Amino acid sequence: MSRALRALALALGLTGAGCGLLEDEPPPEQLVCRSDAECAAGQVCFVDGCGNPGGDIVVEVQPHPKAGLLAQDFPVDRLRAEQNLELFSPVRLTGTVTRGTAATTDGGTAPIPYRAPVHLLATGDSRLIPGVARRQETTLTPDDGAWVLPVGSGRYTVTLTPVDPALPPLSRDAFVDPSSGGVVAFDLPTASRVVTLAGTLVLQGTKRVDADMEVQVLDESLRPLSQRARVARGTGAFQLVLGAEDAARATVLLRATPVNAGDLVPWKTFVVEPSGALPAPLELGDPGAAVKVEGRVLEMDGQTPMAGARVSLQGRVAGGGTFKGVPVLTDAQGRYQLTSLPGVAETPLTLVIVPPPSSRSRLTPQPVAVAAVDTVLPDVTCPERMTVVGSVKNPEGSGPASGVRVVAEPVGALDGYPQPPLGFESPLTTDSNGSFALALDPGEYRLDFLPGENLPRVSRFVTVPAGTADSEVMTLAAFTLSRGRSLSGRITLPPDPALAPDGIAANASVRFFRVVTVGGRPESILLAQTVSDSTGRYSTVLPTR
Repeated sequence: MSRALRALALALGLTGAGCGLLEDEPPPEQLVCRSDAECAAGQVCFVDGCGNPGGDIVVEVQPHPKAGLLAQDFPVDRLRAEQNLELFSPVRLTGTVTRGTAATTDGGTAPIPYRAPVHLLATGDSRLIPGVARRQETTLTPDDGAWVLPVGSGRYTVTLTPVDPALPPLSRDAFVDPSSGGVVAFDLPTASRVVTLAGTLVLQGTKRVDADMEVQVLDESLRPLSQRARVARGTGAFQLVLGAEDAARATVLLRATPVNAGDLVPWKTFVVEPSGALPAPLELGDPGAAVKVEGRVLEMDGQTPMAGARVSLQGRVAGGGTFKGVPVLTDAQGRYQLTSLPGVAETPLTLVIVPPPSSRSRLTPQPVAVAAVDTVLPDVTCPERMTVVGSVKNPEGSGPASGVRVVAEPVGALDGYPQPPLGFESPLTTDSNGSFALALDPGEYRLDFLPGENLPRVSRFVTVPAGTADSEVMTLAAFTLSRGRSLSGRITLPPDPALAPDGIAANASVRFFRVVTVGGRPESILLAQTVSDSTGRYSTVLPTR
């Protein structure tokens, strides 16, 4: 753990989390205890017996998001039966924005505060809990160049975009700690440090684009270097504003996209030299006239029409641009009708079919040829979803665990497949043998097992392949639930006359995570979640190890 995190943990009356999972088999838990002295070495006394205090655990508390009291997270290495959580003052990202300098009375210079409206976007994630995203945005007018944005603790990329279109956006990285918040400073370029990149966007040759288009300059990591600018529909002309440093780059990316998703126009990314006016018009490429594409989607038996499936077309089209069509739903006969741009023979378009949740057929990407005339595609039969089966046992393998709820949450995509769109809870709990079965699309999942109130939730990560006609069932090893340890405490924060005059964090959201390594990358597993009552007290159940 870093020195900063260890100091934070000590300030909270906790110790830092270790770097690895506990590998040694702990001694048996004592079912009744009155103090830690009655427990084995390395164990502590909980309400329901001795147990392992846990490792690699992080707690996240959201006191009152609507009031600007956002997430604070910190490591917990040694859980106690009475685990009080003392929060810091509301976490804030503070900053300044200036433009140019002015002479001071002592002969020096000082930055000039920028006082016009700006848009702030902070995107990032928790520094301690992998996969937990953070996002806050607002439009405000700086107070003499100063601004404050409520955020949760984490690491952020902060983008400041002036409302004035004659100025470029600026991006900075910021780390926000629960105890001290974060600070970031922006210095907008003066008129002499601004470069205008002018150009023309056409469909092809002298043919104009018959749609509203936007252009924007990006760096190689797709970070914006300019604001979005509208292309003049009649002439194709546009102007983009960059800072002098960005205009001095050898090349940048210029992305052209339709303003309205329903417009039948491709988008395209160009590599340009940003030093001044572009010497030649940028061509999207003429894909030809739009065509109608019809077809039918069938269930896995190849006969039953699939109603309510979401169908869309995407890919590279004639002329070299990229097209992403608007999805439609199949009717009761499984039929759909799309409007598309023609594809190219060497790289077919992809027909993406997302079956409704009630179907056992899986998400299916299908390469299709779309000619320059109205096209009727062959029927598409969606293969069966992979059936993932397994069983759940009670703690210490003491028999099958029935009545356990099972939740499948997508966490990643497989090559050639989009990430499954939504997680879901199985409509059936585990049966009397502890068995369960889930029909899943190809992808990476976290399976959460939620037993009754006396046992904690547990999770495992699973990669589900597409499967074949010979392999449509995936059997998991039996999964054993963990014994639970009751945990309770009070959540407090510095008294605030407006939000918490008594220093009590009532109705605060509390989540406990364990950080693990899966496939060589860090992942977080949600161990428990609860909400504090009106007195700031919470209670939950965590695994013993």
